[in-house]
Amino acid sequence: MPARIIPTSKETSMNIYVGNLSRDVSESDLKEAFQAYGEVQSAAIIKEKFTGESRGFGFVEMSNKEEADKAIAGLNGKELKGRNLTINEARPRTDDRKRSGGFGGGRGGSGRGGGFGGGRRF
Repeated sequence: MPARIIPTSKETSMNIYVGNLSRDVSESDLKEAFQAYGEVQSAAIIKEKFTGESRGFGFVEMSNKEEADKAIAGLNGKELKGRNLTINEARPRTDDRKRSGGFGGGRGGSGRGGGFGGGRRF
């Protein structure tokens, strides 16, 4: 008889991205909206580091993938506290910050160089 493979909780649970959140939405509001579709393990709203204000998005983790799929289908585009939600399965986080965004890169401009002191014109 072949060995039975039992999926781990990571294989059966799903992390869901929730965007376009109103600043008035609390984590308990988010959890309550998703609980109508199944068991919610956690709900988190991402906040600004210094001000503590909502950045307008968050994540909900649901225990069961089927229930999570139903929640995505049922809540995507629906209104919560005056804003239509954008909901989809969260993509895995990558630490590719060295290659994307940020400052640096080429030196555009006139080709005269930058800084102080060189090539003054009067």
